[in-house]
Amino acid sequence: MKILPVEKAEENKERDIITCPVCKKDLDKQLVVMRKYVCYECGYYFRVRAKNRIRMVADEGSFTPWFEEETTKNPLDFPGYEGKIEEVKEKTGLSEGVLIGKCTIGGNETVLGVIDSRFLMGSMGHVVGERITASVERATEEKLPVILFCCSGGARMQEGIVSLMQMAKTSAALKKHSEAGFLFVPVLTDPTTGGVTASFAMLGDVILAEPKALIGFAGPRVIEQTIGQKLPEGFQRAEFQLEHGFVDAIVERGFLKETLQNILAVHKSRTGYANFDPAHDHDRLDATELMKERAAKASVMKVWDKVTAARQVQRLGADDYIEGIFDSFFELHGDRYFRDDPAIIGGIAYLDGQPVTVIGVNKGHDAASCLSHNYGMPSPEGYRKAIRLMKQAEKFHRPIITFVNTSGAYPGLEAEENGQGEAIARNLFEMSALKTPLLAIMIGEGGSGGALALAVGNEVWMLENATYSILSPEGFASILWKDGSRAEEAAEVMKITASELKKLQIVEEIIPEYGTADEAALTSICNYMKSHMKEFLKKESAFTGEEIAAQRYERFRKF
Repeated sequence: MKILPVEKAEENKERDIITCPVCKKDLDKQLVVMRKYVCYECGYYFRVRAKNRIRMVADEGSFTPWFEEETTKNPLDFPGYEGKIEEVKEKTGLSEGVLIGKCTIGGNETVLGVIDSRFLMGSMGHVVGERITASVERATEEKLPVILFCCSGGARMQEGIVSLMQMAKTSAALKKHSEAGFLFVPVLTDPTTGGVTASFAMLGDVILAEPKALIGFAGPRVIEQTIGQKLPEGFQRAEFQLEHGFVDAIVERGFLKETLQNILAVHKSRTGYANFDPAHDHDRLDATELMKERAAKASVMKVWDKVTAARQVQRLGADDYIEGIFDSFFELHGDRYFRDDPAIIGGIAYLDGQPVTVIGVNKGHDAASCLSHNYGMPSPEGYRKAIRLMKQAEKFHRPIITFVNTSGAYPGLEAEENGQGEAIARNLFEMSALKTPLLAIMIGEGGSGGALALAVGNEVWMLENATYSILSPEGFASILWKDGSRAEEAAEVMKITASELKKLQIVEEIIPEYGTADEAALTSICNYMKSHMKEFLKKESAFTGEEIAAQRYERFRKF
């Protein structure tokens, strides 16, 4: 779908009617405004003026602009530039292409900036760069998060190399802001291209985008004119960027304020890892008699029975436990390099009021979903997404909980081309020193290094019928005995069950399945996990980040 600038929409002022530039239908302007400037016939997103955008997301009357005194100069003495600036100022009522300042969103203080496409296509001149940089510096001083709505054609040609320098300047300010431990959220709107994309727009802790927004470095026209390549439908749109791992979420305009409010709330500064809602202090629920009966009947399972149980497609997965244990899960996507791996699900949630980062292997529950999730075999981009979220959790002092259920890392051609071994090694390297508690739970199969890459925890727990092994019993038998048919015999000698691994001190806790980890047992298993997770985090709250990392080091040093 071709996206046209809102300025090209035809307006009949007498009838208060505007014409959508995409579907060409006449629209009631007031209805369009009520729908957050979205066409109610075709869903086209009109571009939003800076002041209107602020009105849509900031609490009423809370916005105070900053650095409005900065004025535009003509560093290259470009002919006619001063006159063009004065003309655009008069037309838009803006002093430059970005409006930025301090406000509250849902009561949460933040710096909020909006680039306005009406001002020379939102191009980044020296004043735009200076306002953003100065505001980020002030946000760092005042310990505030920063939210920037991006809408830009990139660098401002009339300012040449001076405009180019703004990319480095804004990025450097954001680096200091990040190192100080504060949140940055860019919101990518149509279009976000050029030097803005190649600087602050892609440096967020959480990157949001509006549907169908054009997002890219070289715009489609530049690509086609430079190399003569015809671009596919949907190329560089927000959905393309999500699939390729560069944005965390696409948020419809009507939900943007709520989403930003929730992101700000979950990133509020907290001390300790056990900030639980007191209302849930006595929530521990014991299993029902029916669940206890199921557990008794299943207590005599053989090792191979457990291998088979761990592999069942119907077995509860990471998505089931995330929904059953946590509140307000907000999924984050992508590795920021190549792709969003559907085999790994991750995001931020609350555990009875305590923010946590949750990551799991998403295997699927039927033939179609297993195929779409690559049967729970992560690719390098999946491991890179996981470690990105873990490092983010460390920055904001959030505990990490992982749910592992994989036969192993994906062994395909593409995985090797994209560095599967390096991705796993990098996870082990980074996880070993994370200064925030990490709890890993084996909920099904724990296959080799592909499982370990999510399980370098301060503690590792297992469901009672899960397995954790150097490789599959079939592979073990093939390597040692040259006979894969001896898999059942191999399983007996490999010591891969929860009870055997607890004796070896590989795991700290065995989680009852109350028969088998199916839909009927979900509530009982979740209640058990939740109460024990809270105890784990209460215990870890007594330690500093350095002590937590040292604990993890010593845990693995003893093996």
